[in-house]
Amino acid sequence: MKPILDPALEELLEARHSHPSISLMLPFEPKMAAKADLNRMLKKFINEAEDGIREKHDTEIGWLVLNKLKQLIASLNFSTYKKSIAIYVSPFFEKVLYLDIIVEPKLTINGSFAIREVLLSKKKARKFLLLTLSGKECKAYIGDSHLLMNVKTDIPSHIAAFRSDLPEKVGNFSDSTEIKQVLTEKFLRYTDQGLTALLHAYTLLPVFVVGTKKILGIFRKITRNEKHIISYIHGSHVEDGPAELLQLLMPYLNDWEKVHQQDIKHQLEIAADDGLLARGLHEVLKQANRQNARLLVLEKDYTSSAPAVNGKNYSKFSYIKDSVDEAIEKVLEAGGDVEFMESGLLDEYQHITLIERHK
Repeated sequence: MKPILDPALEELLEARHSHPSISLMLPFEPKMAAKADLNRMLKKFINEAEDGIREKHDTEIGWLVLNKLKQLIASLNFSTYKKSIAIYVSPFFEKVLYLDIIVEPKLTINGSFAIREVLLSKKKARKFLLLTLSGKECKAYIGDSHLLMNVKTDIPSHIAAFRSDLPEKVGNFSDSTEIKQVLTEKFLRYTDQGLTALLHAYTLLPVFVVGTKKILGIFRKITRNEKHIISYIHGSHVEDGPAELLQLLMPYLNDWEKVHQQDIKHQLEIAADDGLLARGLHEVLKQANRQNARLLVLEKDYTSSAPAVNGKNYSKFSYIKDSVDEAIEKVLEAGGDVEFMESGLLDEYQHITLIERHK
């Protein structure tokens, strides 16, 4: 039975400024930074929160909320291997989330703290892999919108390394064109194996492949990484330096959200092929409760009319509003990530889907 509140108390709770709150999101990697540096950063945000309370809510209840923030910060886990924290305090409850995502520092006084608010502070890295190909050479890079670095692989980067491996019957061919075709295909197959290794090493980053029309045509036929490749770019650029290559990629980097959404769709297709995809809210919650989520993907406006499953945190004053919010929190707490898609893009996945870590 829902408890009946005194009308005066109900009015107090509903008043916009009657219950001050503080939310704080910030990077927090104790294993990567000195404790003294982290404490200085935390002290800085405490001072900013104190200034905010003094300006916006200089009352006994305002200082009570600030003290709750100080207590939470004093009890933070400096043994965590997480990358960031999100803290929320109000007169009614408090929460600390340790996250495996990188967030932008953000302090808010008297603002709402929906679980989705955490994700709005997430840093969106524009990281990618780049493969440049010619008929004789390949080069691999890892980059973002500002920097491109060459990556070494165990696969020979020049076709000459494969000439001695030709089968005898091929080596005896008088037709040099046929020999070249065999060598090129062998070279590109090994290049594709190198790309597979890079994708495992760099956690399935989106891939751009640059090469002449003929070479890309052969590569597309033999690659096993098609679903990771965002775009094939025609042109002979294997001799270009990082600055020239970044300029070549600039149209994609300037429209990164489109690249990012395409990459997510590819990841969902791969997970479905591997039997690691949960579709719909019921199956998503099942995997989230098992702490078996690598990535939760949902349409940005998707909500559920059902309250949170466990019911413990659900109220009109809570940051957990429904079962969708609960799924988001469970995935984040278990070290997974969450991404939003535009409305209508996940119709085939019942608007919400989850990539599992394993079966």
